[in-house]
Amino acid sequence: MNEKMSAADRAEQLFREGYNCGQAVVGAFAEEMGLSLEAAMKVSAGLGGGLCRMREACGAVSGAIVVLGSARGNDDPEDYANKAYVYALGQQMCFRFQDQFGTLNCGKLLGLPEGSVGSMPTPRTPDFYEKRPCLKFIRAMAEILEDTLNKN
Repeated sequence: MNEKMSAADRAEQLFREGYNCGQAVVGAFAEEMGLSLEAAMKVSAGLGGGLCRMREACGAVSGAIVVLGSARGNDDPEDYANKAYVYALGQQMCFRFQDQFGTLNCGKLLGLPEGSVGSMPTPRTPDFYEKRPCLKFIRAMAEILEDTLNKN
């Protein structure tokens, strides 16, 4: 991440460049994950739109969980203490987001009718950025993640 730019600012920049919400959060932490920006974008490509535009878990939240796992996760399948640690941190992050916005669900965050599923991404126009509330979710999750990583 650019040292002069906060994680939230970097995530916003990436989203405004056209990356999805999950990619924006993961990309903001690519360097900390030991990934190139290109690799970070590829591994998080399916997180947008609430998991492949299914309008389920918010992509910004999913992206933050990916980063958390990379930063604090286990590589030993029997390391139950670390699994519990990561789950607890992830839950804390999710609860903070949920307390702020009322839900983790993409469709509900966007105020979409039930079943608003589709594979075609919405074109990124000035109107899109003005009307779509995703930036506040991306910024909030990047801030929550950065705070969590700095404290833990």
